[in-house]
Amino acid sequence: QVQLVESGGGLVQAGGSLRLSCAASGRADSRFAMGWFRQAPGKEREFVAAISRSGASRNYADPVKGRFTISRDNAKNTVDLQMNSLKSEDTAVFYCAAADRVSSIWGYATTHSEYDYWGQGTQVTVSS
Repeated sequence: QVQLVESGGGLVQAGGSLRLSCAASGRADSRFAMGWFRQAPGKEREFVAAISRSGASRNYADPVKGRFTISRDNAKNTVDLQMNSLKSEDTAVFYCAAADRVSSIWGYATTHSEYDYWGQGTQVTVSS
């Protein structure tokens, strides 16, 4: 079993930055491809960013490309999401997730169904 705990959310003005962190425990998260999703009020949970087990491969949703950066530290069992140039439409609960079925160390997952473990989420609110 894997436990994921997100931190770093909060209130920020448009144009500002936040850095989210996800700490994994229970099993070394280096065995998992990792990702971030978000869910805004009244909307479905959507993919934000993903990173492979090795950290060499990354993928981003179009709305966040060029503004968000996903990274991981396998020694510390953490995955971070650096968010810059935040917009009001980025307001959402952000979730960290771990995918146990991506076999390649260079592979990643971009859909909700590919992920096996989820954190409780952290609120990000961007004021305009």
